[in-house]
Amino acid sequence: MATKEDKSADGAAAPKKSKKLLIIIIAVVVLLVAGGAGAFFVLHKSGDEGDDEVATEDAKPVKKKKAGKETPPVFVPFEAFTVNLVPEQGDQYLQLIISVDTPDEQTAEEVKAQTPKLRNKVMLLLSDKKASEILPKEGKEKLAVEIRDQMNLVLDPSAKPGYGPVREVLFTSFIVQ
Repeated sequence: MATKEDKSADGAAAPKKSKKLLIIIIAVVVLLVAGGAGAFFVLHKSGDEGDDEVATEDAKPVKKKKAGKETPPVFVPFEAFTVNLVPEQGDQYLQLIISVDTPDEQTAEEVKAQTPKLRNKVMLLLSDKKASEILPKEGKEKLAVEIRDQMNLVLDPSAKPGYGPVREVLFTSFIVQ
């Protein structure tokens, strides 16, 4: 009878081991599936972001900026310029208020420090203009470029025309009478 009891004991032990083994295998499979699904979604999502960036770059030409050095422009406002224009039909004058676009705070401080020289250059430039030259849109655009170039000559004499610390001159008020 000992043999029958041993068989039943062995028979009972075998189902317990197979149940534990089955539970362990199921747990491992579930973990592998979950890990694989998580990895798929993470990799698939970052792949989509890269595709969006490419599509955006293809759709719009965007200036590439250096990583970590993106700073918003700093605008430096100037007080009003009031000058007599070269006479055409009697006395005419120009009242102009501008702001200049600089790349950073350090350049803005340099512009502020050089304000008397910059104002003098702009006043001389403006007083040499006729109303008919500066009233059309093209005349205003040309004037903005000339002012920018004059300011850049003061701030960085070695700069080539079109390049320098002042990136753009913006008119905030433009009155000719």
